Amino acid sequence: MIDAIKSLSSLSMTRGLGSISEDASTSLTSAVAPTAGATPGTDTGLSFASVMSNMAKDTVSTLKGAEAASFAGIKGTMGTREVVDAVMQANQTLQTTVAVRDKIVSAFLDITKMQI
Repeated sequence: MIDAIKSLSSLSMTRGLGSISEDASTSLTSAVAPTAGATPGTDTGLSFASVMSNMAKDTVSTLKGAEAASFAGIKGTMGTREVVDAVMQANQTLQTTVAVRDKIVSAFLDITKMQI
């Protein structure tokens, strides 16, 4: 099911997730914490698109992990607590991703309403 969602054309950010080789945890940490000697406004090496694609990659992998845990729970190879933990983590990740998307859309709409 998640593979079908990933292949939808409207989800352009999730296309090509396999080509992202950077570790998401280090990129997120470096995106939040400025590097030594970097001043605000200078290029720190990460673009907004790369941060967002890493976030999409993490969301998809978390959802796939929860799906795999659900199937393992159905087969009886994983305990109920582990299945619930995986599904709750996926739910929280999805809610966070949707909230970030909503903020981005809201900011875009605010920018388009500005007068030139």
